[in-house]
Amino acid sequence: MNTETKRRSTWQQAAIREALGEVGTFISAQQLFHRMADEGSSVSVATIYRSLARLAEDGQADVHLDPDGQQLFRACDTAHHHHHLICRECGATVEISADPVERWARETAAEHGYVAESHVIDIIGLCPDCAR
Repeated sequence: MNTETKRRSTWQQAAIREALGEVGTFISAQQLFHRMADEGSSVSVATIYRSLARLAEDGQADVHLDPDGQQLFRACDTAHHHHHLICRECGATVEISADPVERWARETAAEHGYVAESHVIDIIGLCPDCAR
């Protein structure tokens, strides 16, 4: 986030951040809304959508698109650029560094005349427990 832009934090945003952190895997805004409502929260689904987008924009949440194109969110464990291994069965997620991917992305962008490239690469598969 731009350090010159200070955003006001509300109790709803803090509750959403906490709930997202408790989940530990990727979750949709709707799923988070239902989970929070089941626990007695009065936070609206619209507030959850806005807050998750803000968390992602500020680097506090990772965003992953499921096969249907739905955005899924997860509390980000690290401030540096990273990728994920995601279990398609249980949702377990591991943050990984991928230096060869970083080099490939820079080289591919430069090859085509692009400069300020960014990328998202997630590897979907089965974790060791689900693969058994």
